[in-house]
Amino acid sequence: MTPPEFSRPERLDAIGAGEREVRVAATDAERTALAARFGVLSVERLEAVVAVRKEAAGIAVRGRVTGAVVQACSVTGVPLDATIDEPVALLFVETLDEQEEIELDAGALDTVEIEGGAVDLGEAAAETMALALDPFPRSPEAEAVLRAAGVVSEDEHRPLGALHGLKAMLEKK
Repeated sequence: MTPPEFSRPERLDAIGAGEREVRVAATDAERTALAARFGVLSVERLEAVVAVRKEAAGIAVRGRVTGAVVQACSVTGVPLDATIDEPVALLFVETLDEQEEIELDAGALDTVEIEGGAVDLGEAAAETMALALDPFPRSPEAEAVLRAAGVVSEDEHRPLGALHGLKAMLEKK
């Protein structure tokens, strides 16, 4: 298996009993590879500051992921700047239980399986960044381009428009 583009493993045997702050930042080459992986024009900056702590259930990681990304407008292709500033709260565990349904409370942490005897803080930051991105970013010109192409907005769309007169026609019979 190929290691992730932005890998910052923290070995389990190096994580002490107390909480420790860890800072990670992607290099130019890592940001270029991440941009290709996530289908964005560029990743200008990707950093994370997290607190790592052993807990009874596993390794808890809490902190923030920040960054700057350039995405292409999903309609026009125009470059759009996006800023990332997301909280991260993860619990790395030895094995994930195969439960059918899990009820999460507001304080629950997302659970990630530990691989290779380490928790990968770089990959956690990269995935957090990817989840924070708008999957369909639109530039201010997007609406005008769509309208010119004949695409109607959701507000203008009438799903029953073609059947609108059907009730009156049936009542005439």
